[in-house]
Amino acid sequence: MVIGMCRSFRDRALDRCYHCFPCLSDPARRSSLVLKVTLVMLHLVYVGILFLFDSDLIDKTKKEPWYTALYLLLFLATLVQYFITSGSSPGYVLDAMRAVNETNVICKQSSMAKTASSKNGSLPVEGCQSGRNFQGTDSTSWTKLVMDMYPPGTSIRSCICPYCNVEQPPRAKHCYDCDKCVLHFDHHCVWLGTCIGQGNHCKFWWYICEESVLCLWTGILYITYLRANISRAWWNDAIAILLLIPLSIFIVFLLLLLFFHSYLILTNQTTYELVRRRRIPYLRGIPERVYPFSKGVCHNLYDFCCGGSNIYSLEPLPSAQELEEKSRPYTCLDVLTCRCC
Repeated sequence: MVIGMCRSFRDRALDRCYHCFPCLSDPARRSSLVLKVTLVMLHLVYVGILFLFDSDLIDKTKKEPWYTALYLLLFLATLVQYFITSGSSPGYVLDAMRAVNETNVICKQSSMAKTASSKNGSLPVEGCQSGRNFQGTDSTSWTKLVMDMYPPGTSIRSCICPYCNVEQPPRAKHCYDCDKCVLHFDHHCVWLGTCIGQGNHCKFWWYICEESVLCLWTGILYITYLRANISRAWWNDAIAILLLIPLSIFIVFLLLLLFFHSYLILTNQTTYELVRRRRIPYLRGIPERVYPFSKGVCHNLYDFCCGGSNIYSLEPLPSAQELEEKSRPYTCLDVLTCRCC
């Protein structure tokens, strides 16, 4: 009887909670929210313990307030960048297809207005400029746009996602966690609760860069605190020691992740393409040391940093001639002419 009443009270409480906060009714969103709260709490615990126990840091703050202000500014910027990245779109294929359809409608309306104005003898209306790297004026432009990016003779069935039922452009992949196809799919980040793709890869890199610097700075502050109190018994600083051990592991992991994604950016690759290279049809026959989508280090950096305004930019597969040129070994002349750039 008592157990039944407790269960009934719990169910009613959960129903009220889900009614007030609809996002909690979805298990995926609920787990993502728990991870975000956990990450924020970890940051607050590490910084709070530091300012609570380190009296030298408090004295330094009074003498040099700019030092602590910079640290807290980095702390705040890292959390803001985390939420910006987690809330950003990776660039979904369905959204790109809708953008193409909207462009087609605008083009049709523009062409009809131009025809009507020419019949009435009025000034002609300017033609439709597709922008967004999309071209095409008919209802099948998305299919034609995608198929033009593959080699001639490619079957359309091999390009259709069986889950989204939409044509996938090159470098796109269906994410089973998000249940959507993502452009330039890199990976699904559990800590962010979203996919990393064409639309937010730059934001993700800046986040891990800021997080790495913040963890390094925090680790230095913890080590400085322990060195200043090294004469005391170790159990007096047991909390700082226990926090420093996982922090050191996080620093190593973040630095490796930062260097890894920097390498991917410089070579215009994704994590998925690097790990599953032999299983991806359009990369299967290409040597491992050849980067088919690389345009040179400088161009890759420019596209990565300055190409964020167009999250629906599609990239065709390189031709056989381009692959042959990229597979050619470097010579002294290539270095002098900056071929790698």
